[in-house]
Amino acid sequence: MRSLPRAAQTLADELIERCSAEPTRGVSFQGAPGANSHQAVVEAFPDAIPLPCFSFEDALDAVREGKASRAMIPIENSNHGRVTDLHVLLPECELSIAGEFFLRVRHCLVGTGTLDDITEATSHPQALGQCRRWLRARGITPILNADTAGAAAEVAEIGDPKVAAISSKLAAELYGLNVLAMGIEDDPSNTTRFVILTTDPPSNVFLPNSIVSLFFETKNAPAALYKALGSFATRGVNLTKLESYQRESGSSISRFYAEVAHGTDEANVAAAIDELRFHCTMVKVLGCYEQAWRP
Repeated sequence: MRSLPRAAQTLADELIERCSAEPTRGVSFQGAPGANSHQAVVEAFPDAIPLPCFSFEDALDAVREGKASRAMIPIENSNHGRVTDLHVLLPECELSIAGEFFLRVRHCLVGTGTLDDITEATSHPQALGQCRRWLRARGITPILNADTAGAAAEVAEIGDPKVAAISSKLAAELYGLNVLAMGIEDDPSNTTRFVILTTDPPSNVFLPNSIVSLFFETKNAPAALYKALGSFATRGVNLTKLESYQRESGSSISRFYAEVAHGTDEANVAAAIDELRFHCTMVKVLGCYEQAWRP
């Protein structure tokens, strides 16, 4: 980890050391100890050793290099949509998706004083935006920070009762802060979807109640996307997600991330993906995994 407050760096170093001794129990995530991704690891894998990483790429590399057995990476948020970086990293990361997990994001106001003391709240811009109306109603000034958990560590380090952080409850526990208010997000349905990545090859068994995640790049030709999607339509295969993005700035060729909700006909899904390859310059199946319960 790099550029963390002292308390956060100490915790990160402890977790890194523990994980180095038992890498098969390690689950890497992006962020400081106490981040929402850390919370997701704790909820999804209670017996795992969370491994904090500076960037998404570092978290993926940790699995490829054997420092952790899995990575837990946010792919989309119900309020802010997809996590853009992942659409660039996932096709090249040499890992496969083995599962998904939904975290109900509950923002907490945490600090060293009481709620009446607070005049400023520091956190990541997305967290501040998700609590904008709550802060405004109480006259609390938002202060930008690079990280929710890092903000909590800074508040603990500063010790000013007038300054709070917006973070997870876990961050408050790790840094010895008081939870002054819980569930302060303006949208009570705020949820982040995570994918779980491993070095295991993607499953080619399309089971009921499963999701197939894939990337594809269409040929630079008229009606290329129409023909590609026809691979699924003619077989009655349901696409539940289709997102486009440019592989690089100025490129005229688009890549697409798609998800297939599988029913019971394994042959139709396999045949649709086979035909898709005919219409595309690149098709990469990232994984076939069980659909998770969404809170």
